[in-house]
Amino acid sequence: MLVLDDNVVGVALPSLRAELGFTPPGLAWVVNAYFLAFGGLLLLSGRLADLLGRRRVFLIGVALFGAASLACGLAQEPWHLVAGRFVQGTGAAMASPAALSLLSLLYPGVEERAKALSIWGGIAALGGTTGLVIAGVLTDFLSWRWIFLVNLPVVALALVLLPRLTPESRASGRTRLDVPGTLLGTASVVSLVYGVLEEEAVALVASGVLAVAFLVVESRVAEPLVPLRFLADRTRAVANGVALPFSAAFFAMAFLVMLHLQTGLGYGPLQTGLAYMPFAAGFLTGMRISTRAMTRVGLRPPLVAGFLVASAGLLLLSGAAAGDSYVTGVLPGMLVTSLGAGLAMPVLTAAALTGTTADDAGLGSGLFGSVQQIGGAIGVAVLVQVATGAGHAGGSTGLVAGGFSTALTVAAGLVACAAVLTAVLLRTRSGS
Repeated sequence: MLVLDDNVVGVALPSLRAELGFTPPGLAWVVNAYFLAFGGLLLLSGRLADLLGRRRVFLIGVALFGAASLACGLAQEPWHLVAGRFVQGTGAAMASPAALSLLSLLYPGVEERAKALSIWGGIAALGGTTGLVIAGVLTDFLSWRWIFLVNLPVVALALVLLPRLTPESRASGRTRLDVPGTLLGTASVVSLVYGVLEEEAVALVASGVLAVAFLVVESRVAEPLVPLRFLADRTRAVANGVALPFSAAFFAMAFLVMLHLQTGLGYGPLQTGLAYMPFAAGFLTGMRISTRAMTRVGLRPPLVAGFLVASAGLLLLSGAAAGDSYVTGVLPGMLVTSLGAGLAMPVLTAAALTGTTADDAGLGSGLFGSVQQIGGAIGVAVLVQVATGAGHAGGSTGLVAGGFSTALTVAAGLVACAAVLTAVLLRTRSGS
């Protein structure tokens, strides 16, 4: 549900603009408000889950998400919808790291955790791909309002079942929140995401200054929001480091492929969603292979292999031209790319949560989620600009032609760099 709402609004933007009277800049904030709150508040929410109780924070986040979904579905003015999307993102930021940390603690064994994270990632992939189809069907045959209202039964189910099925867990021996660190860390991440989304240099500079101040504070307070020893763990540090270019490449790839399907091949919303469905099949196949490999050979070999396969798929996808059909131009590269992503994602998640305990599982989940969202925001902002610039240089007015190819080639390079860094820096050991 959370992943679905991260991207389904894009399908309904024309309908929103026509019915609620959005201006083009205002329409962008239907997407950006969710992105800003979700990406900016993940780290704080993950730590709050450790301190206040992961089940409690999850349930509060889901309830908030549900209330915001109802408000979005009933919106009558543009600002109603933008405000609702911001609250949706806030609820998602609370629920997502709490859920992942609960999952990692429920399955502490190496093999069972690998399977659980594989199922988690598979559901997320299905949410991202089937969400486009669902959004297309609801928008075309009912109303854009139903892309929000459809969340309500899922929210109700979670609120009823989770308290009966999952025990509460929280960190032991720590009761105070690092307020200065919380304010500085959250402000730094929010400024970074805002600066990337709006291409605002002042916000980016402010983010850097706030980040430095955050590190200084964290090194001096007795109970920091993010203990520096947590960041010093080599496996977690490498996982979060390579997750940044990996997320940048794949968020941008999804955006550019959607654009190519609609502008280059002339597909409508529903047809575009259906055309993207094979990505889920490749992703799930890769995850199944990766889960088995992780428990036998450790983290590094399947992660490097996944990155290399994904990079090759992006290169193959970059060769799709405006005149190529879907079957010959898009589908082969999409399948190879999705296979590589499926190979990499469970291992990357397991590495990011390596060594986390009942005291810091929420922090690990929140940090990993923040890196993914920041990487995605940077990837879309930068690679779409690369595509636009290359398209203009080649005499094209759109992103198709040279721009599409150039941007995906850069994305392939980013993932290849992640493979090299993983091979050099990540220690591999069975069961790690």
